[in-house]
Amino acid sequence: MTVLSLEQALSLPYATSRMVSAGWRVIRVEAPAGDPNRRIGHVLGGDEDRRSYFVGPNAGKESITLDLQQPSGREALHRLILALQVDVFCCNTLPGRYQKLGIDYLTLSRLRPSLIWAGISALGPDYPAAPGYDPALQASLGFMDLTGPADGPPTLCGLPLIDLRAGDELFTQVLAALWRRSEHGTGSQIELSMAQVAASWLVTVLPMIDSGAPAEELTRSGSEHRHFVPSNAYPTADGYLYLAVGSDRQWAALVSLASFASLAEPRFATNQGRKACRRELHERIADLTRKSSTRENLEQLRGAGLVCAPIQTVEQAVEEPWVKERLRRTIAPDGRVIRLPPDPVSRAGGQLAFPPRQGEHTLALLREAGFSEAELSRLQAEGCALGPKGAS
Repeated sequence: MTVLSLEQALSLPYATSRMVSAGWRVIRVEAPAGDPNRRIGHVLGGDEDRRSYFVGPNAGKESITLDLQQPSGREALHRLILALQVDVFCCNTLPGRYQKLGIDYLTLSRLRPSLIWAGISALGPDYPAAPGYDPALQASLGFMDLTGPADGPPTLCGLPLIDLRAGDELFTQVLAALWRRSEHGTGSQIELSMAQVAASWLVTVLPMIDSGAPAEELTRSGSEHRHFVPSNAYPTADGYLYLAVGSDRQWAALVSLASFASLAEPRFATNQGRKACRRELHERIADLTRKSSTRENLEQLRGAGLVCAPIQTVEQAVEEPWVKERLRRTIAPDGRVIRLPPDPVSRAGGQLAFPPRQGEHTLALLREAGFSEAELSRLQAEGCALGPKGAS
């Protein structure tokens, strides 16, 4: 598969990183101003153009810089689509700009009827001028109100969940469209709204509104589960652990342990009883877990067949065997090995090429598409096709 992707920020680059993992050829199309994400994070090997935040979702790709504001830039894009027999075109610019940039589905599907066209925007084509970033969508769609301590302010999730969720959904929809094309031979248009994708994840909360749930069950509750008690983060002598008790049978297993036998009271025997005393119960469990180290607590709890885990940093998490052996890697310009997250499905690790400099493959790709040297010189002189020094 060959993918041409007018991409920036995170949602679409993450989607196309899934395509890289699938073995597809992914070509980033960038405006002359470049992707702002290139300049976020720590410098790797003195390369200001590919900082740490940019590396993960862009390893293994190629890059071409085209000015689609100019007719020659749009013409070059269209020739690339034909000459490279592009299977999938993606973009995450405002829908109101599609026609002006010559990237709308009608225009591109006339060039290549089998093309899968996929766009990500904040609110979809019904709101063509609406911009949107992950934090603002987390705020407006209830995610922040559901995150954080019950007595504290609304809080962003530690990861850009909506960006990542939208990227995964676009990848899924492209796969479905490719399957339809294999059956019927026709292309497809996919318009994905980040807001709608995010709202689809309110599956455990939204029905509660119409079922008469109390207000405290519809807002943030720290680390505890509102329905299964006790399920919460608890302090230990040297850190924290998470314990999840999901049934009365598991509760019986917990209080059968000598360290937790003091909790074996009839009023706690059922989940309904534990919910009625949740605050007291959380405090009493915390008093017990903090008497021992995290490791000692986990040994006891796991010995009883209970679901529990240490609360770890990212640095600790990637050392877990089931993560460490599946990590991928890339090599920075200074020779440093940079670990990348594992593929969501594949068991293999492997190595990806370091993300490209902006426009690194501009001239090579245009030559591949059949542009003559005279045409390349003209495009460069007009500022319509740009690449870094030494690109070839």
